Amino acid sequence: MKALLNIIWLVFGGFLLALGYVVAGILCCITIVAIPWGIASFRIAGYTLWPFGRSVVDKPGAGGWSVLGNVVWFVFAGWWLALGHVATAIAQAITIIGIPLAIANLKLIPISLLPLGKDIVDSDARYPAYQH
Repeated sequence: MKALLNIIWLVFGGFLLALGYVVAGILCCITIVAIPWGIASFRIAGYTLWPFGRSVVDKPGAGGWSVLGNVVWFVFAGWWLALGHVATAIAQAITIIGIPLAIANLKLIPISLLPLGKDIVDSDARYPAYQH
């Protein structure tokens, strides 16, 4: 079921959303000082391409630098990407088949706003690396 949802997701919004994250990542990496945000953006792009079956967890030990970095990300890129998720969710929610996709889109908003200090893990993993 996850594979089918991921394929439908990819066709009906996932690819364009991931493309937005890739563009943000490239722009961040061009500036050199924003490479950490670029890496986070590329990581989220992969998650946005294939979200079903994976989840977001907090990284242990992510401290004050993550908070400061998230503030910078929010101002320059996060809210634009979150708006993309909201717009896509509204369009997907118009049909009954699109409602699960719209819900998944809304679940992606927190990581689009505050990506640093988070990690993406396989939902099926019995013991994720950060849950010891």
